[in-house]
This record gives sequence, C-alpha cells and structure tokens, in this order.
Amino acid sequence: MSRILVDLHYFPSLEFFAAIQGMDELIFSPQNQYQRQSYFNRTRVRLANKVETLSVPIIGRRPRIAQQNIKIDFTQDWQKIHLRGIQSAYGKAPFFEFYFPYFENFFTRKEESLWDLNWKILTICLKLLGSSAKMRVLEEGADYTGILDIRGQIRPSTDFSEQSFYHPEPYFQLFGLDFDPNLSILDLLFCEGPGAKSILLKSAKKD
Repeated sequence: MSRILVDLHYFPSLEFFAAIQGMDELIFSPQNQYQRQSYFNRTRVRLANKVETLSVPIIGRRPRIAQQNIKIDFTQDWQKIHLRGIQSAYGKAPFFEFYFPYFENFFTRKEESLWDLNWKILTICLKLLGSSAKMRVLEEGADYTGILDIRGQIRPSTDFSEQSFYHPEPYFQLFGLDFDPNLSILDLLFCEGPGAKSILLKSAKKD
C-alpha cells in the first residue's frame, strides 16, 4: 500500500494533486503548526487579466498553533469575495455549471474550522477526479515506516519547478493564449471536466 503524509490545503493546487497520484492513502496531521503564507488558507485562480490569490481570513495569527485549531474569521466577507471571483473567472468555462454545485455551499454555509472546511473540499475534489485514495488522520503511535512525507514542500514561496512532483501539462484555459500552470484544482475541473484526471496523470513527474 502506498501512503503519503501531506499538508491539507484550501482548493489544492495541481502540484498537490500531481504529488498524490497513485497513492492509496493520504495522511494528514491536524497537529501540524500553522504556517503563514501557506496554501492552508489560500488558492490561485485565473481571472481575465491576472492570476488572483483567494485567501481565507483566519483568527489567531499567533505562532505555534495547530492547524486543527485555526478558526475562520467571518467578520470579513470573504465568502462573497471568493464566490464572486470564482464566478467571474470560470462562469463561462465549459464545465462550470456541472461542477460548481458541488462547491457552492462552501460559500454560503459557515464552517467554523478551516481544517474541517479543507477536509470537506478535498473529499469532493477526490470524488470528482475519480480518485480511490483514502483520507486519514495521523494517529499517535501508528507505524508509518516507509511512508512518503512531503509536508512543507508544496507552498506558495517555492516554485513547483524546484520540486519533484509537478510537470505542467497544458490544457484549455479561458482568457488568452498563455498557459498559467499550477493553479487551483478548480481551474482544471471547470475547464476540462472529466479530462482532468488524465491531465493530472500526465502532470505527475516521473522518477
């Protein structure tokens, strides 16, 4: 059985999904400390004139706080901003109307914990991609001999080209001729639909 210990992200990037290709189990550690400027609370989408980062505001920006204890700040109207941004970016994408209903509730329902929100988002993404990988929480005292640990390796400050997970496979995108790699999984799903899984397989770097 192939298992990988990986960070939990908000609408993960294509690099994330390339990294987990072929894995039977995805293992996450809610005790990991929250790091600023991480993908835990941000994702990247393509608008008409630029690539935009959508960030979920959080409460408790203090050091040494476990990810499972991060709460979402609803004093800021981030849900409306993200919803408007995604609709503006992908409303005319070929598969938007088919896939968007799976995610719409995340922009209307208030999920107190960012960990729980990300967990539910990833669960749906894996389902839409036809992945059979199981999601599990890291257990104290469990034997994880031989597990691949890539925590902290996929982050906004490190270009994907410096890592060994993702090789961009161009696909159809809205707005212009230049291809923007490593965006949110939303970009690939809305633009390519059922073809997303095949593109991710081609995007995974081979040893």
